Formats: sequence, structure tokens, C-alpha cells
Amino acid sequence: MSEISAASGLHKATVSDLSFHYGAFRALKGISMVLHEKMVTALIGPSGCGKSTFLRCFNRMHDLYPGNRYEGDITMYPDNVNILAPSVDPIEVRMRISMVFQKPNPFPKSIYENVAYGLRVRGEKRRAVLDEKVEDALRGAALWEEVKDRLNDLAFNLSGGQQQRMCIARALATDPEILLFDEPTSALDPIATASIEELITDLKKKVTILIVTHNMQQAARVSDYTAYMYLGELIEFDVTDTIFIKPKNKQTEDYITGRFG
Repeated sequence: MSEISAASGLHKATVSDLSFHYGAFRALKGISMVLHEKMVTALIGPSGCGKSTFLRCFNRMHDLYPGNRYEGDITMYPDNVNILAPSVDPIEVRMRISMVFQKPNPFPKSIYENVAYGLRVRGEKRRAVLDEKVEDALRGAALWEEVKDRLNDLAFNLSGGQQQRMCIARALATDPEILLFDEPTSALDPIATASIEELITDLKKKVTILIVTHNMQQAARVSDYTAYMYLGELIEFDVTDTIFIKPKNKQTEDYITGRFG
């Protein structure tokens, strides 16, 4: 079921026979797929199918809780490193793979300090470097023009859509190779949602993106590849147009057409 697609394009990461256990519960079952470099891959499927669990394997988020266990590999290129290997430091993984959550989660700090946070964790103290990186990240998140004169304001003073773009800037500041989005627009209004979707399309010029979404139209609009998951298994993975127009699996078709899930 979950065979690696032979679709063309450079691979940024390869997932091989990945299973994940919360204690005795097996939440992911032998998933294999590829992430194509500088492309957007969408994860779709009904609630509880393992999309967010799968996403969080990429930045070792599950390491934060006892009793969780990975099996299989996620290999990142070009250095050919299995990021799930016990010898690999999860902090280093999180520098290479940034995450943006469902609800904006600004820290109780200024806009500037929110965006500079990851750089400071890395030990960067030079003000000129921080200034440049913060500006670049805010420009990358299409927020610079709106906040350049209020960088010392508390991030909580921004609107919901602006807070989410600031969280994207914070994720971009460490120059990640992969950006994970866990339903990034589910808490936003349609205008803010359109702005984030436009941003995602723009960001893939420089970073590989993996996005979980419950919104079929959003997956169709923003992604190049789509993976349909059900009960911890990868049912189908292909070019987005193929998944939405001519899926090979009847279960995928039933989900997309609203007859199931």
C-alpha cells in the first residue's frame, strides 16, 4: 500500500517503513514515501488517522514524552542522515526542520525576540547578524512592512493572521531545510488563510514543505504531492492532481468525494 513513489524530482527526505508507538499503541504502520525537494507535500485523511503523529516524527517532537518509540528510518539528503537514529541529537534535527503549529503560539516577548529566539538558542549573540536574520525572516513571512516600526512591541499585540506569519518567520530564522505545518490556517479567517496559502506557495522556492490539512481545497491549492492516510497507514501517495482527479485507490476517491470520513 505504502510504496515509495517513483515520481521525478530530487528527494529531500525518504521515509522507509516508519512505524511509531505511543506506549503499546501502534499509531503509524510501516509508512514509506519521499519528500521532494522544494515542493509542498500535503497530508490528508480523517481525524485520528496519524497525520500529525507522522509530521511530528520529522522533528523528533515525540522524544519529549516517555514511552514513545520509532521504528524505521527518515533519511535526509544530501548528507544521508537517518534523523531517527538514537545517535542524532533531536535539537540539531529541530534546527534543520522547523514547525508551525495549528494555533499561533507567540512567546511572551517582543516581535524581534520571538523571531530571534532560535538563533539565540544556537548561541548567536552578534546584534548585526540577529538584525539581518530577523529582517530576512520577517520579509520571508511577508510581515516586515507591517511590523518594521514596532519590532519591540509584544507579539501578542499582533492580529491572529500576523501572529501566525510571525511564527512562520520564527521558523524561517534558523534557515531550515524542511518546514512542517500542522493545520496552519484552521484558527484563521478566510483572508488570513489566503495570505498564509500564498506565503506557502512563495516559500517553496527555498524550502521543502510538509503540511497537514483537513481542508481538501487547501491541499489541492497549495500542494504538489498529496498523501492520503487512514488508521495509521499510507493508503495513497502521488502528484496532487492525480490524487484529486484520478486516484488509484477507491478509499482515496471515497474520502475526496465526501462519501467517507
